Amino acid sequence: MDEQLKIILIIIISVSIFGLLVFVFVKNYIKNKIDYLVKENNKKSK
Repeated sequence: MDEQLKIILIIIISVSIFGLLVFVFVKNYIKNKIDYLVKENNKKSK
């Protein structure tokens, strides 16, 4: 039972870290894309 619990905790921690990394990369990508689109829109307005 103790070995099973250890494996389950390792899986949960690994998935959490992976999810956090994916979230940070996607957030930065979307932020950069929005900034780029805002700049392009401002250039067209002028």
